[in-house]
Formats: sequence, C-alpha cells, structure tokens
Amino acid sequence: MSYYTKPLKKLIDQLVKLPGVGPKTAQRLAFHILEKPREDSRQLAQAILDARDKIRFCQRCFNFSSGSLCDICQDANRQTDKICIVEDAKDIVVIEKTGLYHGLYHVLGGVLSPIDGIGPKQLKVAQLINRIKQENVKEVIVATNPTLEGEQTAMYIAEALKSYQLKVTRIASGMPVGGDLEYADELTVSKALEGRQVI
Repeated sequence: MSYYTKPLKKLIDQLVKLPGVGPKTAQRLAFHILEKPREDSRQLAQAILDARDKIRFCQRCFNFSSGSLCDICQDANRQTDKICIVEDAKDIVVIEKTGLYHGLYHVLGGVLSPIDGIGPKQLKVAQLINRIKQENVKEVIVATNPTLEGEQTAMYIAEALKSYQLKVTRIASGMPVGGDLEYADELTVSKALEGRQVI
C-alpha cells in the first residue's frame, strides 16, 4: 500500500533520481512544492524545461552555453594563452569561485576509463589538440580529479601535448587523492591551482 496519492508518488520518484536526494529529502521537497503557490511550481517546471531546451555546449570549450560560445570564451578580458582542462562543466564553477584563474577552459566530458569503454575518442582530446594548433596557447593546466582515472587522463594529455611548444602543468596538492573538484572548497582549489607542477 502506498502512503501517497499517485501524482505525489510520481513526483517523489522523480525527485529521488536527483544526485544526493534520498527518499526523505525527496518527500520534503515534494511537500514543499505542493505547499507553495501554484505559480512557484509553474516557474520551477518552466525553468527546468528552459534549461533543457536552451542550454547547449560551447563550440569552443564544451562548457554549458546558451549561445554558440559560452560567456567565458566570449569574455575579452580572459587570458587566451592559458587553457585549464577539466572533466566536466561543473568543475569550471569551482575554479571560477577561487577568483585566481583568468584563462580559458576545455571540458573533456569525462576521463579515460577502459572498463567503462571510455577512451580518447570518447573525450574531447582531439578538439583540444585542434585548439592548441589554432590558438596562441602557452600553458595547459590539467585539472582532472586526483582519482586513478583522472591521473591516467592527465598523463595521457601530457604525452599527447609533448610535441607542442607549451607548458603543461597539473593542479597540485590541496586536492585529496580520490576527491572530486565538485566537492572541494574554494581554498583547497586555490592552493591546488597555486601549487601546480609541470607534468
């Protein structure tokens, strides 16, 4: 027997699919949505649909964007001779919050993981190399997570970029091994950026 009417159960079942949302949190969110004015629910639903319909990948760096280029790639004040490589677009937010990095980004779309069938062709490595050939890049900062897969990906990128005249660095200590950028605070990421090393 279900404790919820069917539409409420359906809402809870959808909310529990969100990362970090367990059954109790999903229930609280569902009741919160129902207790607020109908207009609030409509705006939430519309915001989700708008995000899904209007957000795409930047043609240059593969960050989320509402146009062909993201806001960072369009910013004339960015240092265009630096590219920071991250696994996912959400990692850009963490680095940007430090206020220390003012270059450009390149989103790989994951890390090398042969077990999961993810090789260099499934990542945006070829696009990175094309950017380096076309843009005046002097330094590439590899900011993949300090996991086994992240380290392997960093080493692969360093090897792939060896023949180019540029400095390849890796974010340094400050990021715990096995940790994700998404969950690190700004101070930890700041220290990792400041202490990056050549790889």
